Amino acid sequence: MRVGVTLACSDCKQRNYTTVKNKKTMTEKVELKKYCRFCNTHTVHKEIK
Repeated sequence: MRVGVTLACSDCKQRNYTTVKNKKTMTEKVELKKYCRFCNTHTVHKEIK
């Protein structure tokens, strides 16, 4: 049930991180606040397809 997802910066749209999530318990898209090396700030990163 665990699937790999890619996280992209909400500001610059760069794909920075990969992580895994449990599709059974987390049905919505993942949003995490992480550091973006392209923006040089902490921004919200959202799951993309």
